[in-house]
Amino acid sequence: MSVVAVAAAVTTVLGTTPAQADPGGNTKPPEKRTVAKAEGLAPDRVTAPAAPAATSAELTTIQTRIARYVATNGTKYTFASYYDATAGRIVLSTDAPADVVSTLTTAAKASSVQVRHSELNDVFSRRDDVPSFYGGGGITFGGGVCSSGYAVQNSAGTRFMVTAGHCFADGTTVTTESGATTYGTVSHRRLPTVTGHAQDLELIGGSSYAGRIFTGGVTSSTSAPVVAAGTAYVGFTNYCHSGRTTGENCGHTATSITAQVCTQTGCKSPVIAFTGGVMIQGGDSGSPFYVYDSAGGAWIRGHILATDGTTGYAEPYTVTAPELGVSIVTG
Repeated sequence: MSVVAVAAAVTTVLGTTPAQADPGGNTKPPEKRTVAKAEGLAPDRVTAPAAPAATSAELTTIQTRIARYVATNGTKYTFASYYDATAGRIVLSTDAPADVVSTLTTAAKASSVQVRHSELNDVFSRRDDVPSFYGGGGITFGGGVCSSGYAVQNSAGTRFMVTAGHCFADGTTVTTESGATTYGTVSHRRLPTVTGHAQDLELIGGSSYAGRIFTGGVTSSTSAPVVAAGTAYVGFTNYCHSGRTTGENCGHTATSITAQVCTQTGCKSPVIAFTGGVMIQGGDSGSPFYVYDSAGGAWIRGHILATDGTTGYAEPYTVTAPELGVSIVTG
């Protein structure tokens, strides 16, 4: 069985299956024409009382103050505000401290504002990430898809995301898998067939990257903090990977940390060889290879490169860090 880099098979992962003909040779029934109904008959239409003019003015003032506060002070705190027609009052949901809330709501009567103390979060997932980006997310350019690995920083404190060198060329600007957000620009590529190095790694920079990795399934938004990075240990039986194709899977056993793997992009060594568990697949290239501690923190050991379907291979962190002059970013 041949060994292939797991960024391959992009069309298989992302492509669509051609439609199949009806085995009986039948065609679809004629399309029924309908007459558009008035929106006033919509089944979800309800009549709710409008906010009193004074309350509407108070809400506008509060929202304007919030917008100015965020523009001046950044996004340290989160805010959401609206008029709740069923309760007849303004609702402000925020994790800001009481003194900040007070300065934003002085325009309104205390009895007309309900403050809910909670943090708001963007809705995102492994395949549609937002800054600060996590490891294990889907990244793409020109039809190719890989996974992000783990965040690192150089001596100046500038952060980058590690991924596999066979994923994208230097200078490429990649996006999240959905294409909705620019992820960063590729630099410091190392690949046997391109640079002559026996390594398979590169950096993505220019955005914000966090010391966390996605956990769970392929559309998950859950994550774990990175707490350390170092060498893998032969014989350990519960290493994990977390990629855009197969999600998070553990139960891998490291069988070697001095292996060599030769694919279409040349021979790489030393690399980690591992078996067991749900094996990596196309599109998982670049994703983190790690182990959990008892507190749920992830210890990075490398990033995913290739598989023959039975054994997987990962570029060691202990190769990446000195080669690129970077250190791990923790979360």
